[in-house]
Parts: sequence; structure tokens; C-alpha cells
Amino acid sequence: MKSKISMMGLNWEVDSAGTSSWHEGELPDQRSIKIAKENGIDLTSQRSRKFDSSDFDHFDHILTMDTSNFQNIRSMAKLESHINKIDLIMNYAYPNENRVVPDPYYNNGFSEVFEMLDTCCNKFIELYSNH
Repeated sequence: MKSKISMMGLNWEVDSAGTSSWHEGELPDQRSIKIAKENGIDLTSQRSRKFDSSDFDHFDHILTMDTSNFQNIRSMAKLESHINKIDLIMNYAYPNENRVVPDPYYNNGFSEVFEMLDTCCNKFIELYSNH
């Protein structure tokens, strides 16, 4: 998403966060870095951080990869306006189907996940770049 909005000259802030602190401060998986690099994107400045409740006030949209993260973040929301910011990212490619991004870690599905997220990011940008 960061790469796409930068190329389009959009003045958006994008960040990535998880719902646990297991990998806090670490780089993305080396396989993710490799696939992104093959697609012209450098992930080596990205570091893992834990989602914080202050993110609800800082970001307009909070996109999750799977149901577990969706539910974890939703449980942190104290206001309906915060709840309304949360969505599964795959809903941008498949509206209202609540599909999840499969974890590529065990089946080495990093290319497939990259393609899925690329499509979702394009749809998200298409929807919101005119607002």
C-alpha cells in the first residue's frame, strides 16, 4: 500500500501492526522481503509493532488479514466509530464475503499472498483516492 500511494502521490499515512508483540521490532519474513523486492518494493525499513488503541484515533481505516486479528482489534475498540473503521482487507476484492488472507508461513505461499494483497490495495485505492 505504501509503495502504491507513494507512486500515485497520495498524501496518506500507512502503517502495519500486529495484534501480538511476538516479533516486535523485527523485519518482515525474508520470503516476504524477497517477493516484494521481485515486485519492485523494498520492505527492509518496515519493522513489526503491536497495534495500540491510539491507532483508532490516528487512522481512518484499519484493515486486518484474518478473522482472529479482526476480532482482537474489535475487542480493543471502545467506540462505535472505532468499530466502523475495522474491516478485512479481502473485502475490498470480494465485498462482504469476509475472506481471509491465508498465512503463507507454512506453505510458502508468499507469492500468492502478495498477489491477493496487491489486488486488495488497488481496489482500496480506487475506492478512496477520489475522496
